[in-house]
Amino acid sequence: MARLVKPPISALEAAIGHDYSDPKLLARALTHVSASSSEVTRGDTYQRLEFLGDRVLGLAVSDMLYRAFPDAAEGELSRRLADLVRKESCAEVAIEWGVGPHIRLGDGEAQTGGRKKTAILGDICEALIGAAFLDAGFDAARGIVERAWTPRMHAPRRPLRDPKTALQEWAQARGKPTPVYREVGRSGPPHAPVFVISVEIEDMDGAEGKGSSKRIAEQSAAQAFLIREGVWAGDKAQAET
Repeated sequence: MARLVKPPISALEAAIGHDYSDPKLLARALTHVSASSSEVTRGDTYQRLEFLGDRVLGLAVSDMLYRAFPDAAEGELSRRLADLVRKESCAEVAIEWGVGPHIRLGDGEAQTGGRKKTAILGDICEALIGAAFLDAGFDAARGIVERAWTPRMHAPRRPLRDPKTALQEWAQARGKPTPVYREVGRSGPPHAPVFVISVEIEDMDGAEGKGSSKRIAEQSAAQAFLIREGVWAGDKAQAET
């Protein structure tokens, strides 16, 4: 097994954008429960800090969204928040910070790739935010979040609305009536049918979609309409499943 090269802890602090005045807090935030031993108790792991950091992150991102999107409804803000604070997003931030080599793991977890696991990286990202909150207060923690999450806030990786909702809002914004969905075909055996649904908007060509249920087919049809009209990019859109 190749020897793990561990950069200086100052490099991690520089990437995060915070110098921890209490090194014990930082060490705890980087310690996985698998490292528990006679010297390291569960109380010395990141679990409690992750709990705190999750709430600090949620508040900081909620504040960012509230200020950045003054015209957004509560539903849109909630969808944006959920996308930004999901475990995968936190893990991506942890990777950008270079957290992996600094994680303290038990031998078994280390040998099974624990330093690259999304769940562990996401938890430690939140623990580092929680540790910064205890170390220097909310403003310091918020600064960390703003630096790491602002680009993500303005470039969401997933559609913020399901296709049917997005299409209805798009039609209403143009003074058109609610889109109409019609079943235009069905194939396959009774236990595994494939539905073909057409969506139509007044004075516009319709679009079709397929799915294993009418709901999925309707979402697929709405998505096809949005992609055709250039509202959604084809590589980023996804129908609700």
